[in-house]
Amino acid sequence: MTEPGDFTGSTRRMPTVEQHDGDAHPAGSGAELADRQPVPTLELGDGGPAGRFWSARRVPAALLALVVLGAAGLLLYDVAAVRADHPAMRWRRSLADGLAERSLDDVLVVIGAAVAVALGLWLLLLALTPGLRDLLPMRRERAGVRAGLERTAAAMVLRDRAVEVPGVQSVRVRMGRRRARVRALSHFRELDDVTKDLNAVLETAVRELGVAKPPRLSVQVHRPAKKG
Repeated sequence: MTEPGDFTGSTRRMPTVEQHDGDAHPAGSGAELADRQPVPTLELGDGGPAGRFWSARRVPAALLALVVLGAAGLLLYDVAAVRADHPAMRWRRSLADGLAERSLDDVLVVIGAAVAVALGLWLLLLALTPGLRDLLPMRRERAGVRAGLERTAAAMVLRDRAVEVPGVQSVRVRMGRRRARVRALSHFRELDDVTKDLNAVLETAVRELGVAKPPRLSVQVHRPAKKG
């Protein structure tokens, strides 16, 4: 199972050999892949800061509204019944008696206060944080246009670029908001050479994503586990 921003893939390919001016070299080396056919990217413009997208928080807001509405409606109904010379509901009499008899250091009072504080802090956290962690804001060229890129899509782009590097057998990319972790398996070539080519290709790919805050790369290359 993969998490948002996590993408794995594999390929098995041998490098082709092209002849150029009498010299044979592997086609598609890391430097060539980084420079070949550059993809148009979003340059820094005057569109303003590219802040994170804010979540509407519809589910927590709806649940809180339903709870408040139900509690307020029940309380108003009971108050109206008392004003009409009807006895108060048993739950309100029990609650009033319990609050009058119990001290502040009672276990149930402390637990109830802790739950209320925890819920309040959770609601404040939801109100003060943007959410939508899986959406990476992109650089803005125009003030009226905002764009975002899903972390899963960004991880797929990096994975596709990584498998083009000669010697790479399989790649696992985990894309975060601040760091992109790339784990690759290499079945031939020196690991240092594969790592160097991967860094060159992925640095170009990260720039071409066009995100406002490009994630830092963390690349590790290993050999496949030997089958016993």
